[in-house]
Amino acid sequence: MDRVNQKPTENKLKPKLFSVMKTYSKGQLVNDLIAGVIVAIIALPLSIALALASGVGPEQGLYTAILAGFIVAFMGGSRVQIAGPTAAFATIVAGIVAKEGMSGLIISTVMAGIIMIVMGLCRFGSLIKYIPGTITAGFTFGIAVTIVIGQVKDFMGLTFRNAPIETTDKLAEIGRCIGTLNWQALAIGMIALAVLILWPKKLDKIPASLIAVLLTSAIVKLGHINVNTIGDLYSISSAPPKLTLPEFSFAQVKAMVPNAFTIALLASVESLLSCVVADGMIGSKHRSNMELIAQGAANIGSALFGGIPATGAIARTAANVKNGGRTPISGMVHSVVLLVMLVKLMTYASLIPMPTIAAILFIVAYNMCGWKNIRDMIKTAPKSDVAVLCLTVVLTVVFDLVVAIGVGMVMAALLFMKRMADVTEAHTWIDLDDEDTDPDNIKLKRIPANTRVFEINGPMFFAASDKFRYMLDDKDIDVLVIRMRNVPAIDASGVASLADIVKRCTKHNVNVVFSHVNEQPFHAMEKAGLTEIIDKKNFCDHIDNALLRAEEIENSIRHEQSDDADQKLGMHKAVPTA
Repeated sequence: MDRVNQKPTENKLKPKLFSVMKTYSKGQLVNDLIAGVIVAIIALPLSIALALASGVGPEQGLYTAILAGFIVAFMGGSRVQIAGPTAAFATIVAGIVAKEGMSGLIISTVMAGIIMIVMGLCRFGSLIKYIPGTITAGFTFGIAVTIVIGQVKDFMGLTFRNAPIETTDKLAEIGRCIGTLNWQALAIGMIALAVLILWPKKLDKIPASLIAVLLTSAIVKLGHINVNTIGDLYSISSAPPKLTLPEFSFAQVKAMVPNAFTIALLASVESLLSCVVADGMIGSKHRSNMELIAQGAANIGSALFGGIPATGAIARTAANVKNGGRTPISGMVHSVVLLVMLVKLMTYASLIPMPTIAAILFIVAYNMCGWKNIRDMIKTAPKSDVAVLCLTVVLTVVFDLVVAIGVGMVMAALLFMKRMADVTEAHTWIDLDDEDTDPDNIKLKRIPANTRVFEINGPMFFAASDKFRYMLDDKDIDVLVIRMRNVPAIDASGVASLADIVKRCTKHNVNVVFSHVNEQPFHAMEKAGLTEIIDKKNFCDHIDNALLRAEEIENSIRHEQSDDADQKLGMHKAVPTA
């Protein structure tokens, strides 16, 4: 029977929609329709709130949810993923819009989409797991903090004298303008916050954010309360999304590269995390590379039709699953319902009070911050991981996500290398006949008289290369056996250390025998030419064979020495006497 090589399903570049439709049923269609409508109701106020937090108009949040939501559902690698604007992008988008305008945001988002598509085509979906959990938790918590600080102004009805962009500047401006607090705005915000906290405990079938919006809008409108609404600060359009092509230059594209990589990285991480959460809820397996391609296409589509960056939204995806959604059809329904709401109901959005928007974002920030995870990490993680976590949080709040992730990754890598160097150790074996030995702590085997066995444990790389330099301290030997069974990997510095040891051994007429060299170290040594210098017989697959080889070499040396002595003696006897 011929063996068929099949790729794992998670690596397929095929949308989940095309797979699940093979077994689709009328019953599932009803469940998907219900779930799509409910998720759209949840997404409406959230999309508006996140758009305002991002420094753009309220309708642009809906454009994002409509376009990105539909594209990800149609092309994505998850059965239940709901995409749209998320809190993670709020501060990044606000900064880009403030400095570069909407054209800069469109260029950055389109470039980010292209990067994500390339990542998916290159099968980089699995590489996202190499971002440490401490960094992910750190910047997520940091983003939550920046969202809260950014919404204090609207929640308390403050009047700012300046228009700060940076989070630290916003915090300072809050302190300077605290005297302008509007008690009516604060009261509306507190009412909305109470509804958002208490409503789900009693009636979780109806979204709490929708109730908060309806209740506070009615109070402000009917009570003629002096509180800013969306209509007071923004002009609202109910027009459907339309294609927008920005003017751009090579210099502008070049300047947007860092922003594009930031958006691409964050969208990739958050979307795949959302997929993992959804997999656990429905017992499925997402296709990470296809998901990256879909997210890239969604960001390109969102940007070109007036939206902002998008990614998988964990809360909306969970709501989709909870309400019966099991196929991408529910995500597509969610987008269509949002489009109808945009055209028919957007004019009423002008009545929503700004403190209510702030309260919704407070809850979003609380749900995304993962404070329990942070608490557990601080309690149980090594100090080095806690340091990376805290540094990432601080850098996210004080600077931005690019600096936080960059510095965090470098610090995490350096600390990891130090940890690996600390656990890498090398020691000499002690012969079975040696006295004062502790059998519980050292290797005991019968070692030939003029042989030394040196064992290396752990990866041989540049940070640990100094631990192998003393391997030939004892030069009065015939054979040096180097056991590498527990060396999983080696880099150029490790190979250079071995080459230096072999060179010194050759200088002192010491033979080198290697025991159990693993695949990667062997290939590295072979590429460096070590296997040509050392006899192939001196590469043994087991320490017992290596010791037998050492004994064979010693016997050969003794025979040569004996032959030399006999030859000298014979020459001496052949000299005629006077």
